[in-house]
Amino acid sequence: MVTGLGLSAYRALSRRRASTPYTTSAVRPSGALVWMHAPEEGSADTAATLARRLAATLPDLTVIVTVAGKTRPLCAGKDLICETLPQDHPDTARQFIDHWKPDVALWLWGNLQQSFIDAAAHSGAALFLVNAGQNGFDELGSRWRRDVARRMFGLFDKVIARSDAAATRLAMLGCSDEVLEQTAPLQTSSIALPFAQTDFDEMADVLKGRPVWHAAAVQPEEVAVVLEAHRHASRMSHRLLLVLNPADPAQENDCIAILKDQNMRFANWDEGAFPDDNCQVLLAPSQGELGLWYRCAPVSFLGSSLVAGKGGLDPMQAAALGSAVLYGPNVRNHLNVYTRLATVGAARIVNDANALGVAVTRLMAPDHAATMALAGWDVASESAAVTDRIVDLVQDALDARQRKG
Repeated sequence: MVTGLGLSAYRALSRRRASTPYTTSAVRPSGALVWMHAPEEGSADTAATLARRLAATLPDLTVIVTVAGKTRPLCAGKDLICETLPQDHPDTARQFIDHWKPDVALWLWGNLQQSFIDAAAHSGAALFLVNAGQNGFDELGSRWRRDVARRMFGLFDKVIARSDAAATRLAMLGCSDEVLEQTAPLQTSSIALPFAQTDFDEMADVLKGRPVWHAAAVQPEEVAVVLEAHRHASRMSHRLLLVLNPADPAQENDCIAILKDQNMRFANWDEGAFPDDNCQVLLAPSQGELGLWYRCAPVSFLGSSLVAGKGGLDPMQAAALGSAVLYGPNVRNHLNVYTRLATVGAARIVNDANALGVAVTRLMAPDHAATMALAGWDVASESAAVTDRIVDLVQDALDARQRKG
């Protein structure tokens, strides 16, 4: 157990707070278990993706993901348990760890909770701090808290920073070079969506180099915006084709009515129709063919993002298939991923029909769209490599525990 003046003071302050006993209706499954904590705002989906990758890669593994109280709740599934982390109190933390008995603990980003980290380390679990961010340790600025930080870092078997600035910050706080390494940021590393190669080949033959863009998961309130943007962009590119994918197949009839009302020439993909040279919009109501449209269209607007409350789509699915990303301001479900893609020039935010139309027009220049798509592909590849590194760490830790019996 790590000791020290700063740590003792921290524990004393923690114990002054009233503890709330840890309770849960979930039973710990048999077999290996990984506990993952994701306190960063907007990181819940990234954590869930990593958890599912771990569960899919390592047989009979269960993953429990905990999030901060203000973070969007996660949906549980097979081999994945999701909870909100209780308050940081020594008694509560010990009860939590005694119940779940994790073999491996993964702490993402920062906002370290000493009682939980100390309890996990004391239990003998392998402990990793991954995707550590520069802004994840602001609470450790005072002198005595820096002492706490240095001793906490000593509990981790490996600390992985997600940037040069984060690595520098961790080193200044006392993280040892022996455990510290740096990678690219961990993002939602989605498996590339499938598509039928025969459909793609047929579409490529029909389009014959015709410019095309894709609007995915468009909410009813966004349909008019997308169609107005398409009209705007079509003034500069008369052969431009829009692939319109509603958020819900039940919107199909409403979309048809709107297209007819606006005198737009369209074909319905779900009825087996291909777009001819006069077609302005290809309506694609099915939710199972997003991969085809991301692959066909060099530019995709990711809907459910101009209206509040929907949270947006996973942009890595588009980036992984080579489509430049346009999106609205309401993307809280995948905020970190959009921010990362926007930072490297792989995604661009739009706020209304005019901005969307202007962006589509500019990206019809093949070199512009290709530059964005390449940047997105680089991020997708980096994210896959980071995920692989974390999976390897967990696998090695579980193997070591198994050898020890």
